[in-house]
Amino acid sequence: MVERTVETSPPKKVPALVVSGFLGSGKTTLIRRLLDQAVHDGVRVALISNELGELGIDRALLGQGEDAYVEIEGGCVCCELSDDLLDTLEMLWQKVQPDRVVVETSGVALPFDTQLNFWRDPVRRWIGDDMAVVVVNAEQLAEGRDLEGTFTDQVTSADLLVLNKIDLISDAERVKAEARLRAIECEAPLVPCTRGDIPTALLFPPDPGEIDRSGEPPAASPHHHEAFETEEWRPERGLTSAALEAALSDPDLLRAKGFVETDEGVRLVQVVGRRFELSEPEVPPSPDLLGRVVLIRRADGDATDH
Repeated sequence: MVERTVETSPPKKVPALVVSGFLGSGKTTLIRRLLDQAVHDGVRVALISNELGELGIDRALLGQGEDAYVEIEGGCVCCELSDDLLDTLEMLWQKVQPDRVVVETSGVALPFDTQLNFWRDPVRRWIGDDMAVVVVNAEQLAEGRDLEGTFTDQVTSADLLVLNKIDLISDAERVKAEARLRAIECEAPLVPCTRGDIPTALLFPPDPGEIDRSGEPPAASPHHHEAFETEEWRPERGLTSAALEAALSDPDLLRAKGFVETDEGVRLVQVVGRRFELSEPEVPPSPDLLGRVVLIRRADGDATDH
């Protein structure tokens, strides 16, 4: 009797995209557009969203469910949750067999350190080409706000820079904003846009290259990981927009996001820097998210060295 051996070919390589950017830059909006286009094109996208805080607001905003969407909460996938990211990537590959992988980092995570996880077993055998796109809030640049530390580390790690929210600044402010950005990172391609509206082909080129991940991974440069703290605020029902804005007028507040029941109905409230926004959700949030807002500030104390 002749024994037959079955040859197994290497798994199909899957391109991966890391979407990073400082708090409130517009990452979720860009990803929602990307997912809508993927549905239109019949492309299977596995999405991992790393949200700072534990409410799951991004899940409600993205409108994604089922097996291809996983949210990792309560920390950063670039450091303390890196093992969770690895396990989740492998689970999605086994369960979903995606055509593309997207990792949305929290607003304080570092994209290059996240990408280093693609060199680890077991995902190194099936992750193909990868790219880090960093979304930048044009208004933040124009104001010169929070441009040190985490912001700089994110921008200098970018393979592609997306200058988002250009509709919020004047043409003269945009020129200054681009100059400030180029002073930090002079080589990465720069794409200006409004509401994350850029061609999908920029994020996933039609002919991605292949990366041999059999060797040693690139070395990460030492950096300081700033400490941030989150707090959940539960506003009372029926507040006016003016009362909400007054309650969230805190100069130390970097970001706020959540669903509130105002005197005009359910609204998504967002604070980015000095900008306060109320909007009607495209999809009604689940009842457990109503009346809960995540507040993010810098934490007192020293940053963590990595």
